Amino acid sequence: MPADREPVSARVQHFVLEKAGEFDKARSFGKDPFWKGLREAGTELWLDTGDLEAAASLWTDEFTALTTNNTLLNKEIQKGFYDSVIEAAGPLLDDLEVEERIIEIAFLLNALHGLKLVAAFSARVSVELHTAMSRDVERTLAYARRFHTISPKSFIIKVPLTAAGLVATRILRLEGIPVNFTLGFSARHNYLAARFAFPSYVNVFLGRLNAYVADNGLGDGLLVGERATLASQRAVRAVSESTGRSTRQIAASMRSGEQVRDLAGVDVMTIPVAAAREARASLSGQWESALDKDYPVRLGSGITDAETRIGVLWDIGEAEKELARSLAAEPPEGPEELVDRAQAAGAGDLFPRLGSKEMDAIAAHGKIPKHSHWAARIGSGHLAIDTLLNLAGLASFTADQTALDDRIRGLIA
Repeated sequence: MPADREPVSARVQHFVLEKAGEFDKARSFGKDPFWKGLREAGTELWLDTGDLEAAASLWTDEFTALTTNNTLLNKEIQKGFYDSVIEAAGPLLDDLEVEERIIEIAFLLNALHGLKLVAAFSARVSVELHTAMSRDVERTLAYARRFHTISPKSFIIKVPLTAAGLVATRILRLEGIPVNFTLGFSARHNYLAARFAFPSYVNVFLGRLNAYVADNGLGDGLLVGERATLASQRAVRAVSESTGRSTRQIAASMRSGEQVRDLAGVDVMTIPVAAAREARASLSGQWESALDKDYPVRLGSGITDAETRIGVLWDIGEAEKELARSLAAEPPEGPEELVDRAQAAGAGDLFPRLGSKEMDAIAAHGKIPKHSHWAARIGSGHLAIDTLLNLAGLASFTADQTALDDRIRGLIA
């Protein structure tokens, strides 16, 4: 790099902030008693979309944030609105190898679209790391810090639930950087995260839990994710009270208006556009907190708890509690040590060691894995539904990230 040329991070930041300066000022929105009542029940309201116009059609003063992810960002990029930005950014990074240039432009687009949402709604926005960072502590730290530098008051950095993500999140939180710890599927996932890494937010992707049970013929799928979310809320709140470090629960991957009603009182809901519209159209707006509810889950005829080990979604075992205590008291030096300690503690199904063929099978099945393929491992305790969905979710995000990267590659070739 020539001596007079800025570092890549500075070039990208200046480019993003210059482009963001062209965005329109925040729009004006009104209040809505319907959503106000839910806020008064204790729930902060976010919209789960990267589509500015769709968000504007629902936004009221009761909403405070939006979430994006690799899938939602890819949808916006594929519309072509940012093609000219990509083409302009290419020469800015011409001293990088092509793949690194693509990662930088993907970061730039995520930050720029995040700032566009911030500007339009005067809201905070969760921005997501490139999936190439998911198992790399140092790169997670580097790009998360860069997101934070670009918009320290408005960006919440999404870090995926992996061993590397846990290690990185703890460091980021000690630096005061807000983290939305994503791809959680159970109370034990989030108990471990809150106890060890104390992220600002944790998630239960509840709609995918319901779909897993229903799509695999294990039961009707009703209230599975809702039960797991409320159990996680109670566990995370207890950890926050005991440690003095606040972690808040997000109900994510909501699929219906009914779920908005059935989870009233949860710390945060990030609601997709369709679910928000359905809730607004079909519910009365009379809210009752569901925090003390323990919803029943119905499995199909002949399907047993022991076979599915479905209880891991809402129960936290002694092995997980001891692992969390141990990690908090003596933090691991890196993700491999964390995995080793999980295996030694009897909680190895949280971080199973899977080969490339097994990971390929997870990716091939899509967001909702085929239970029959994994039933023997789940029943034996070597794998679990929450972990399987976590791995499938990361694989799905990776596929969408690849599609985004391919569009960038085509435009800068």
